[in-house]
Amino acid sequence: MSPLNRRSLLKYGVAATALPALGLDELRHVAQAMADARRYFDGTTLDYFRRQLAACKADDGALGPSKTLPMVLGIVGAVEEHARDVKPQVRRELLRLGADGAEFAGWLFRDIRDFGRTLFWYDRAVEWAQEADDVAMQGYVLLKKSQLAFDEREPLRMLTLAQAARRGQRSLPKRVQAESVQQEARAEVMLGATADAVAPKLDEARALLDAPDDGASQLGAHYNSTLLTMQTAICYTEAGAPRRAVEIYDDSLVEDRFSPRDYGFFLSLRAGSLALAGEPDEAARTGIASAARADSTNSRRTKQELVRVLDYLAPWSRRPEVVRLREVVTA
Repeated sequence: MSPLNRRSLLKYGVAATALPALGLDELRHVAQAMADARRYFDGTTLDYFRRQLAACKADDGALGPSKTLPMVLGIVGAVEEHARDVKPQVRRELLRLGADGAEFAGWLFRDIRDFGRTLFWYDRAVEWAQEADDVAMQGYVLLKKSQLAFDEREPLRMLTLAQAARRGQRSLPKRVQAESVQQEARAEVMLGATADAVAPKLDEARALLDAPDDGASQLGAHYNSTLLTMQTAICYTEAGAPRRAVEIYDDSLVEDRFSPRDYGFFLSLRAGSLALAGEPDEAARTGIASAARADSTNSRRTKQELVRVLDYLAPWSRRPEVVRLREVVTA
């Protein structure tokens, strides 16, 4: 490989660690595409970037956003740089890829609680998806914006965004529809509904998740029965039934079912439920375990949940375990 080709790839954010995965011919082609998009940017180059984005998604739960973001931003940067230069028939597929990468970049910024950049990339994902006529991605990003509203504890916005995502449900995979329905249920309990009142929606979400899908779309491919169960536990906590939530966590929160980042996040939610159920010592111990995983994956979202746990634990602030939790969270 010539130094020129390597420099061309690195200029557009293609990580050096990714280069050995390319054969010599493919490497030359991708480098040429970076230098002359109109002539060389084609299916081979698109497939390369799809593989790199898929690898980023696969590694995210273990590596965290600080190690994953540079490559993802390189990919969406390459899309933004070259979408204006490619042949018209390539542009739509390139923007479809860009929308996928922009949505993932938004998620990574959400995990480090940079909500301004989160919204920027979500909006860019919607714009590119609209131009690419990717209706499913547009609905999926609305669901992601609804989840961001949960982080910011804005239940009304959370509800209306989840409802908006479902308006295009014919194009959405069943698993994305299922997550949107549970998101509505969670927003409704935050707005005052009881757990019993939203139980039919949670049942509807379970039925959608269990229904056969055509399998063509990879949107929400990570979403499964275990995640729906965790979100059901969150719903019960928000509905004022933390003991019921703790029982669900105790049954289903098993480390090997999650990435390190996600396991740490759900531990923080279990800690909050335990605190609200009047078990301060167990809540603090769970929070400490969560904080260790948040540190290893740089998940500020998890750390923010632990700050909320400390608020719940205020009546027991002098207990030794609670003091330890405060020390690790505020360190």
